[in-house]
Amino acid sequence: MRVLVTGASGNVGRFVANELLLLGEDVVVAGTSKQKLTELFGNDVEAVTLDFTRPDTFKDATENIDRVFLMRPPHLGKAKDMYPFIDHLSERSLQLVVFLSLMGVSRNPFPPHYRIEKYIEQKHLPYTHVRPGFFMQNISGVHAKEIKEQNKVCIPAGNSETSFIDARDIGLAIAKILHQPEKHHDKAYTLTGKEALTYHQVADILSNVTGKKINYEKPSMLAYRKYYIEERQLDPTYVTVTMMLYLMTRLGTAKAVTADFSELTGKEPTSFKQFALDHVAAFK
Repeated sequence: MRVLVTGASGNVGRFVANELLLLGEDVVVAGTSKQKLTELFGNDVEAVTLDFTRPDTFKDATENIDRVFLMRPPHLGKAKDMYPFIDHLSERSLQLVVFLSLMGVSRNPFPPHYRIEKYIEQKHLPYTHVRPGFFMQNISGVHAKEIKEQNKVCIPAGNSETSFIDARDIGLAIAKILHQPEKHHDKAYTLTGKEALTYHQVADILSNVTGKKINYEKPSMLAYRKYYIEERQLDPTYVTVTMMLYLMTRLGTAKAVTADFSELTGKEPTSFKQFALDHVAAFK
């Protein structure tokens, strides 16, 4: 049987798919653009069209699938947007559904991940919730523009600490879970890096790696929202979700460090300094 990887062109999905291939799994990658998926993976996988807002794409995407990596696309801000596909999965005989959730979400009902977790459980699907900390790729992705062009980190997290994790590590851990599904039924894992950093420390590491002075300016929530919607022209729903996450970060929900990654993979998580070195081009 085969493993379906949703969001396969995204930060985590592509790493999940590649790690599964290394484990010898038969992988089906899913997304709204088959062309993009084919360009990314070539002939190593089967690419299928899957749009969570189009139930007519569900049947073909899940043909001969027995395990699923499930993630919520950033542009779908409401948990109920995912319910029709979860309903479809509940009608199939699956070994495991691994849902990409959020660190601390079991105590935070505001992000959509909380309700999606609960809905998966209500449908009696065999599940594993993977709850990572903040992706290091957020720094080299959406926030890299300000670092590169203005020498500043523009994130409203105050002086809070965050145990960042590399999406490559998340992909590896999820692949290990999907490869041995019987070991991980009805469990939840919190994946973090090996240290918690403030964004002041992040800016210092980036300064050392790039050779230029990068500052963390601690914008207010309102200034952050205004900038990313009006100046960067990002989707307001996406910006609102990130604001909720940074608000919770200010309350200390993102600073815990766990051993779950090492226990799942037998490896040490990537440090932020190593990540910055690997992605220095994104910041220069």
